[in-house]
Amino acid sequence: MLGLSHTLLAAATTGAGPSVTLNLGKGLAKPSQDVVILIAVTLLAIAPSLLIMLTGFVRMVIVLGMTSNALGLNSIPPGQVITGLALIFSLFIMAPTLSQMNSVAVQPYLHGKINVTQAFDRGEVPLKNWMLRQTDTGELQLAESVAHQHPAKPTDVSIVTLIPAFLLSQLKSAFIMGFVIFIPFLIIDLLVSSTLMSMGIMMLPPTLVSLPFKILLFVMVDGWTLVVHSLLLSFR
Repeated sequence: MLGLSHTLLAAATTGAGPSVTLNLGKGLAKPSQDVVILIAVTLLAIAPSLLIMLTGFVRMVIVLGMTSNALGLNSIPPGQVITGLALIFSLFIMAPTLSQMNSVAVQPYLHGKINVTQAFDRGEVPLKNWMLRQTDTGELQLAESVAHQHPAKPTDVSIVTLIPAFLLSQLKSAFIMGFVIFIPFLIIDLLVSSTLMSMGIMMLPPTLVSLPFKILLFVMVDGWTLVVHSLLLSFR
């Protein structure tokens, strides 16, 4: 207001037409608190979708769920427990990438050193590099052909094209691991079933007899630790 009054006074004394000069100073050097709150609320609203599309959550929850089904315990552990485990381990795997995104994009933006477009471009790089390491070449080529994109190198592919290829690769890896987990439990079911048939026991369900043996085998090999360890190694 003071600068505007001086401008009008100078224009009145010199006889020139009035002009308006706006000096915003450094008020837009960094995002305001309202903008930060708006961004945070938006991220919270789309967090479930981002968790599914951009992390290893899909592979985690499928493998853990198939392990429970292979044991014959369809509701033990509960679905909430499996989802919670998948969430925790997904964040554990993504911790280095999220830390890098925070240091190169989020913090510079919050301190007013870069604008929102630059922050998005910088934060996209470590995330894309991690996703590319988990994406098979065949799925990536399929997504590029559908999107009619032919980048010179994989890192030039857009994030929109990379996400479908990444999800397809996660599904493929999860079902391969689930198949391997199912094999020993299937063998136990076949052995128990053939034993009961040879003994002439027809009225007793084989799955009921094999369940304790499968649980015993799983406990003896420390099954949950083994499955989680295999999952964590599969992301390297």
